[in-house]
Amino acid sequence: MKIAFVGAVEGSLRALQAMIDAGVPPSLVVTLKAELSQRHSDFVDLEPVAREHGIPVLRLRNVNDAESIEAIRDAAPDYVFVVGWSQICGPEFMQIAPGRMIGYHPAALPRLRGRATLPWTILNDEKITGGSLFRIDEGVDTGDILEQRFFHVAPRETARTLYDKHMLALQSMIRAALSSIATGDPVFTKQDDSCATYGARRRPEDGRIDWSASAQEIDRLIRAVSKPYPGAFSTYNGKRLVIWRAECANRHDHYASTGQIVEVHDGWFDIMTGNGILRVHEWEGEDIPSIKNHEVLGQ
Repeated sequence: MKIAFVGAVEGSLRALQAMIDAGVPPSLVVTLKAELSQRHSDFVDLEPVAREHGIPVLRLRNVNDAESIEAIRDAAPDYVFVVGWSQICGPEFMQIAPGRMIGYHPAALPRLRGRATLPWTILNDEKITGGSLFRIDEGVDTGDILEQRFFHVAPRETARTLYDKHMLALQSMIRAALSSIATGDPVFTKQDDSCATYGARRRPEDGRIDWSASAQEIDRLIRAVSKPYPGAFSTYNGKRLVIWRAECANRHDHYASTGQIVEVHDGWFDIMTGNGILRVHEWEGEDIPSIKNHEVLGQ
């Protein structure tokens, strides 16, 4: 069985390694040109692992370019796995292996089709989520499901911890999918479109903190867009301040303006929100020597 593998992020590397460990390495790895790494905040170079195992590597700008399609078609793959690739697979690309294009989506499809799935999972306060390997078709994450795993979303889940749960699920699904495909008659399950929900694209600017929101809402935003994503941010004396870790402070002993710092200690500071006080534990910013009491963020 010949497989072409397409990807460019940390999850791609985990899936690629799972294929290699299962004794079914792809015959071709397709990834981004190095100078385009900024397209993904979690970009990982797949070439070192591929070369280590003697797998040819194709670096490209757009998987739908005629030159790219021809190069992948020349590899004559029986299946194409697309894991961690932001570009939509066009009709010509899908004709390389019709009906045998397998994608990965970090949600329990048909729930949360679309973009920015991990942040939306936390922002929506989802209690259960999952990962899905599915047949890529003309729709947006609408194809029949080959493998799916479900797991709980912890009350204090962060983008990083949720990402790690997805990586474990993905590795398990890759192994199961390869075994199923090897039988020659893999079982696909149709999605129930009546249960579908969708996530819209999110940009780094969407991480800007609105201090008039509640401490609980701001805490959720911080956890949703923390590493490996760009982070939630505000401004301090006109300088960008990224907040990586915070929690709702169980205190109601201050009167202050929205966004005003009410107490500063070594390693943390408290700030008034639209409803409740937020305690910030981890932050960073250029040209910010120290955080001072009574200053107002976001101005």
